[in-house]
Amino acid sequence: MPKTLLRAASAIVLTLAALNVPAAHAQNPAPVEVTVNARAALADVPETGIGTNHAIWDTHLGSDDTADLLKAAGVRLLRYPGGSYSDIYHWADHTAPGGYVAPNTDFDTFMAGVRRTGAQAMVTANYGTGTAEEAAAWVRYANVTKGYGIEYWEIGNENYGNGHYGAAWEADDHDDKSPAEYARHLVAYADAMKAVDPDIKIGAVLTTPAEWPDAIVAEGDEGSWNEVVLSTAAHKIDFVVLHWYPGALDRTDRVPDMIQLTREQIARHAGARAERIGIAMTEFNTGSSSNGTNTQPGALAAADAYATLLANGVFTVDWWNVHNGIGAVTEVEGHTDYGDFGLLSSAGCTSDGSVCEPALNTPFAPYYALQMVSRFARPGDQFVRAATDQPAVSAHAARRPDGGLAVMLINTSRDPYSATLDYAGYTPATGAPTVLSHTNGATEITTTTAGSATSQVLPPLSLTTVVLSPDGARTGPDAPGQPAATAVTDTTATLTWPRAAAGDRPVAKYEIHRQHGAVTEQLGETAGTSFTVRNLTPGTRYTVNVIARDSGGGLSWSSPPLTFTTTTPATSSCRVKLTVESDWASGYVGGLQVTNTGAPMDGWTLNFTWPRAWQSLGSGWSATWTEDGQEVKAVSEPGGGLDTGETATIGFVGNYSGPNVLPSVFTLNGTVCTAEF
Repeated sequence: MPKTLLRAASAIVLTLAALNVPAAHAQNPAPVEVTVNARAALADVPETGIGTNHAIWDTHLGSDDTADLLKAAGVRLLRYPGGSYSDIYHWADHTAPGGYVAPNTDFDTFMAGVRRTGAQAMVTANYGTGTAEEAAAWVRYANVTKGYGIEYWEIGNENYGNGHYGAAWEADDHDDKSPAEYARHLVAYADAMKAVDPDIKIGAVLTTPAEWPDAIVAEGDEGSWNEVVLSTAAHKIDFVVLHWYPGALDRTDRVPDMIQLTREQIARHAGARAERIGIAMTEFNTGSSSNGTNTQPGALAAADAYATLLANGVFTVDWWNVHNGIGAVTEVEGHTDYGDFGLLSSAGCTSDGSVCEPALNTPFAPYYALQMVSRFARPGDQFVRAATDQPAVSAHAARRPDGGLAVMLINTSRDPYSATLDYAGYTPATGAPTVLSHTNGATEITTTTAGSATSQVLPPLSLTTVVLSPDGARTGPDAPGQPAATAVTDTTATLTWPRAAAGDRPVAKYEIHRQHGAVTEQLGETAGTSFTVRNLTPGTRYTVNVIARDSGGGLSWSSPPLTFTTTTPATSSCRVKLTVESDWASGYVGGLQVTNTGAPMDGWTLNFTWPRAWQSLGSGWSATWTEDGQEVKAVSEPGGGLDTGETATIGFVGNYSGPNVLPSVFTLNGTVCTAEF
């Protein structure tokens, strides 16, 4: 975060009226169908999942009251010294030239607060105005002299914002501000810091897919920021760092692609190490400096985003910020929104003194969102798929080691809903479950026993977590280990996995299930630990889980998920090569070379589908281009036949407002082509 505290992000504009639920609605809530599928496992809940940022301009950074509130919220990681201040901060003398350093914010005070909170620390070393030697000395002081045992160290903060791509908010004294220079120093920092403590983990700053300046190639660079940094430093790092300020409340559908594209970038450069490189979202906030920052809509979006990011394997999501300060004051859903990015009130006033925040450390609504997520999904739980048939209501679920299951339901509507819950791969106990609830304007999460495992009422603008017990003790096998895919073709893939440990009865077989949202399709079963899946669709991303079944029919938990993408045909009567010729983080120029490797054609039609709804055709050339929804067609110009071996070169502008998953399946006159990228 830049030192102005409120970095320019896409503005979020909420024009919601004050809450006014008609009595008829309260008596007859609209129905919503919720599906929970315990066979469709996602990531395990990490120890460090719920995080937040501390900043050295915050006098109350290390206070007992602050630490106790963060502990009560379930915060398990605290980041220091605070956004863009990281690149001007010198830890040894506790100075930040050009910035304000508040009293009682030195490193040891921060660590005292970390320990009182019961959290881990993440430290951002100074890349912009510091040195590898300074960072190594910090590691020595923290982990050798003081014995703090800090594991996570990231190198710099938003260093792509150093002016290399135009905008400059991040301090950087290096003459060369390119990603290649950052990567070169990143390697030096890693070597120096791990020479002091080889057990630490080093994090690299990356751009977030579809967020500026992602995918932009600046003059003189050999690739985008991420490609250059990873190509040089992937062998030295242990995690990558993303920041996300979506500026809207309905962007969690972007998360799976955001994380998958990041993983694919890592895999291209890290080889066998790729699976050991984690992803950290070290700055996140749903709001903006205009409206909806610290009232209930922001809280609902925060809970949705935290759960979605963690379910997709991010090992920490760190709210910006603990205290931040008053901004633009508005009225949102019947409550005063102070435009404050903080979890807790700073007790500040507007410049004219007309409006003041509540007392210091009063929790804002997003605080309760983090608290709810921490109670819903605890470290060691396993996220499983959940979905609803109502866009205003989102669902998340997590399976617990004791056999329990928690379902978090987020109602973003002003209307209440009557939710009917259906379960696959799980049988809940009868009787009323424990229900946790946070409603619009509430100052605590309430806990009651209400409804049933299959029926709940969701208040307007609410967070509801239903905690279920299983119908009987679990006696099945342990879950199979992490599956892997080899020999992936356009229609087949061979899956292997570690054998599951038997429970009361021997393992009889393994079932392979494909995820379709919250619904699964069984692809096959086998008594062994390898299975070749057939009849797959070319150029398609698959996510699968493996489940063990014992001789008495008892089921294990699902394995961790495996995601793989099928190829296009190795041989075909046509070949298409897609080249991204330029990209500006919201659109790109795509060049297509269409080669006929079959019989001569008098004319041709090329078809492809945009993988995501947020992609569209801007323009095209050297063919007649049309678009119908997500379907794109390019037809040869008059006289534009293709002889055998002949290539047509055409192009288009593709626009996108989310992670840019490139089209991968092209058909020429109805035949699926071999695709090259």
